[in-house]
Amino acid sequence: MTAVNRVPDDQDEPALLRDQFRQLLRYRSLLAAGVAVGLLGGGYLALGGEETYTATGEVLVRSAISDPFAAGASADKGINIGSERQTAVSDTVGTLAAGTLLKAGDDVAARKLLDGLQVTNPPNTLTLRFSYTGATPEQSRARAEALAGAYLAHRKARTEDSIKNMSDGYRAQLGPLEEKRDMLEKQIGAGAADDVTSARANIIVSISELSRKISELKALDTTPGYLNKKPVAPTSPTGAGLPLLLGLGGVVGLALGLLLSWVRLVFDPAVRSTRELVHSLGAPLLGTLPRERAATGGLLAIGRSGSRLAEEYRAVAFRLAYDPSFAESRRLLVTAPRDDNAAAAAAAANLAAAFAEMGRDVLLVEADLRTPSLARDLGSAAHKVRPPRWAAEEGDGSWPTGGRSGVDVPGSGAFTLIPGTTVDNVPRVLTSPPVGRVVAEADRPGTVVIVLAPPVLSYADAVALVDRVAGVMIVCDPREVHRSDLERIREIIVASGGSVLGSLLHPPRGRLRRAERRAKSTRRRGSGGGGGPTPTAEPDAPELTGDPTETLGLRSLTLPAARR
Repeated sequence: MTAVNRVPDDQDEPALLRDQFRQLLRYRSLLAAGVAVGLLGGGYLALGGEETYTATGEVLVRSAISDPFAAGASADKGINIGSERQTAVSDTVGTLAAGTLLKAGDDVAARKLLDGLQVTNPPNTLTLRFSYTGATPEQSRARAEALAGAYLAHRKARTEDSIKNMSDGYRAQLGPLEEKRDMLEKQIGAGAADDVTSARANIIVSISELSRKISELKALDTTPGYLNKKPVAPTSPTGAGLPLLLGLGGVVGLALGLLLSWVRLVFDPAVRSTRELVHSLGAPLLGTLPRERAATGGLLAIGRSGSRLAEEYRAVAFRLAYDPSFAESRRLLVTAPRDDNAAAAAAAANLAAAFAEMGRDVLLVEADLRTPSLARDLGSAAHKVRPPRWAAEEGDGSWPTGGRSGVDVPGSGAFTLIPGTTVDNVPRVLTSPPVGRVVAEADRPGTVVIVLAPPVLSYADAVALVDRVAGVMIVCDPREVHRSDLERIREIIVASGGSVLGSLLHPPRGRLRRAERRAKSTRRRGSGGGGGPTPTAEPDAPELTGDPTETLGLRSLTLPAARR
């Protein structure tokens, strides 16, 4: 059969983005907290803030013109709308408007009055829009109207002052000319020469020109502009309403929650995805055990009808059976990273039952000599059997030659169990020749030896067995394992001459059950003379996609000669 190579998707950007998004969604409490804070903030702004009202008036600005109906007359002659906008918000206009409001009974300072004013200019127009925000509808209307009127009055007064100044200048020039004209008229009456008459005519022309300019200035239309839109009292408060503020608060809160989740993700030492698990351990993920009620049976899931957990154990056993590394030696060391070893014990027993169901002769060795409990957990399924001849002849009654038990699996067969017992010197017993003789039973055709060892990071017992049982399977809870732990396990096993065949994830347990289990394990270690490290904090579990390609690499189905 030709093996198919799957192209790794480590650089597949959509897959990486989906994975990162799933990792952020693991921190649902932070996301919920961010959304709650955003909603509370939006509600506070909507309900706790003071209501304000805005009234708007529009003024059309025009310049002084002599004949607005003449052809070519332009109302924007000499108007700089930017300068006019600055004039509208000046202290002069504010002072005039404050005086007008004071007569109406509204005593407000010019500076405070201007604080609520906003003057804008719509594009490509000579219109100034006066918007005033006040505490009440009537107040905003009256102040917007007063400010617009003050601006028009100030602009009219400024135009009239300019006309008056120009007229006064023309009159100042006109006085000396009139005096000189009168003097020349007296000389003409006495019989003056023709040059006197010519000078008098020139003066009269100049006087006529100045008089014409003064007349034109007096005839100018000094209307500064028109109030096109009179401010009216608003009927509703200004600003976003409660629904809009709640929506904006929810969006901002979600963004805050995502930011907090990203920060938590950056500093989270836990395994964040199956890709990281496979990369850190350097081995495939063999399977993920489904959650199953504890009341459905005992330790063995194999043998129950309709058990999803049993089917997953069978799938893992088949995957191991077609693994070339395992098929060559038929030895498997099952262990956990640290602390609780109950999940590893259940995995070892069920894998033994699954291999027995395949027709193999299975020997399950409980090498956890510090807290042995496998025989007790199996209960009535285990019964005493006769040990082999070499154990009876060479053994002294101690572990592992002291005794064996047969474990019956309903409808699946049976396997042999060497239960663990407490001993005085665990390292010496695990490295003794009888242990090597027991493990060597896997050399018989059709025989599988599964060894259950204590957590590899808590004790060195598993490391002492790696030279005899090279294939190692790690059973872990993703909530309790860190990336650094997996990397350290890989380094320890490889340095000891073994290899990690894969990992098996079991469902996370409740916090109360984990606390009780840890306390029980600590008491057992105290009575057995051993001690483990302090339990680590519980990081969040990685998101499991259930993709089979993430749990097992493609392997050749060709079986070695030792399997036949």
